[in-house]
Amino acid sequence: MLVVPPVAKEDARKTEIFRGLYLIQFVFSLTVALPTYVMSTFLTRFAIERTVGLLYVAGAILSFILITLIPRILSRFGNYPVAFLLSACIAMLTLSLAFSSVPLIIFISFILYMACINVMFFTQDVFIERFSSDARTGSIRGAFLTLTNIAFLISPFITGSILTNGDYWKIFSLTTVTVFSVTFLLLTYMRNFKDPVYERIQFLTTFKEVAQKKDVFLIFIVNLLLRFFYTWMVIYSPLYLHNVIGLAWNDIGIIFTVMLIPFVLLALPAGHIADKHWGEKELLFLGFLIMGVSTAFISTMDVGTELFRWILIFAATRIGASIVETMSETYFFKHIHSDDTHIIGFFRNTNSLAYIIGPMLASLTLVFLPFSSLFLVLGIMLVVIGLPVTLFLKDTK
Repeated sequence: MLVVPPVAKEDARKTEIFRGLYLIQFVFSLTVALPTYVMSTFLTRFAIERTVGLLYVAGAILSFILITLIPRILSRFGNYPVAFLLSACIAMLTLSLAFSSVPLIIFISFILYMACINVMFFTQDVFIERFSSDARTGSIRGAFLTLTNIAFLISPFITGSILTNGDYWKIFSLTTVTVFSVTFLLLTYMRNFKDPVYERIQFLTTFKEVAQKKDVFLIFIVNLLLRFFYTWMVIYSPLYLHNVIGLAWNDIGIIFTVMLIPFVLLALPAGHIADKHWGEKELLFLGFLIMGVSTAFISTMDVGTELFRWILIFAATRIGASIVETMSETYFFKHIHSDDTHIIGFFRNTNSLAYIIGPMLASLTLVFLPFSSLFLVLGIMLVVIGLPVTLFLKDTK
C-alpha cells in the first residue's frame, strides 16, 4: 500500500487552496472591473454630474469606517463567513442596480456595493496572507496582482462590446453571475478556513506613528496622490468621453483596454530597474512627471480629436501611473516589517480617503470651471505635489 507522507499531503492541500485563491482573485477582480468604468455614467441617469461624486464620497466614508472596524468583525464572525456574506450581498446589490429604476434605491445600492467591494478586498488579503510564507510573499503577491491587472485589462473590451445601446442592466447582470461564481468558489475552497488572531487597528495611534516616520509618511502621501488620480479618472474620464466628447462605448472600451496594458507590462521591468539601477526615487519622479503632463494634456483635446490620439494620451497617463504604483509599493514594503499590520492597513485605506477627498474637490471644481478643466487641475496637482514629495524621499539605493 502506498503511504503518502504528511508533508506531501500538506503541500498538495496548499496547492489546491492556492488554485482556489487564484480563481477567486481573478473572478472577483472581474466582478469589480466590469462596472468600474461605466458606473459614473450609469449614475448620471439618476443624478446630475456634479453630485455623482458625492455618492462616491458616501460609499468611501462607509468603506473607511468598515475597514477600520473589520478586525473586530472578523474576530467575532470569522473571515470566511464574512467573505461569503459579502459576496451574497454584492450579488443582491448588482441585481438591484440592474433592474431598479428608483433613484433612492439605486443610490443606496451603489453606496453599499462600494463598501462591500472594499471590505471584500480586505478579506481576500486575509486569505492570501494566511497561506503565504515570507519566503514567497513577493512572487505570490505578484501573481495575484497580475491576475487582477488582467481582469481589469479585459473588462473594458467586454463592457464596450456589451454596452452598445446603453443597456447597463446587461453589465450588472453579468457582474451578478461572476459574483455568484465567487460565492461558489468560496464555498468550495475556503469553508474550512482557520482564522488567525486579528489585531485591532487604532486609527489615530497609527497616524501618529506614521507621521513620526518621515519616509513612510511621504510614501503615504505618494500613494494617496496616486489613489486620488485613480479616483478622478475612474469617475470622470468615462463621463467626459461619453457625455461631453460623445464617444461610443465600443470606442471607449478600446481606449480603456489599451491604456491598462502598461500595468501588465511595466511592473516587473520597473521593479528590476529600481533594484539594480536607479532606485525608487528617480522612477517616482519620472512617473509623476509623465502622469501630470499627459493628464493635463487631456484638457486640450476636443470633439474632433482622432481616436488614436485619445488612446495614446490615456495610455501615457497609465504608463506614469504604473511606474508610480510599482515604486510606491516597493518603497513602502522596504520600510515596514511583516508585523506592522496596523501600518499596512492604514496604507491600504488611502483608497477610501482618496474617494472621500477626490469627488468633493472635483464637484467643487465643476461649480466654477468647465468639465475639461478637471484634467488640467489634476495634472497640475500631480506635478506640483508629486514631484516635491518625491524629492524629499530618501532613496533606498
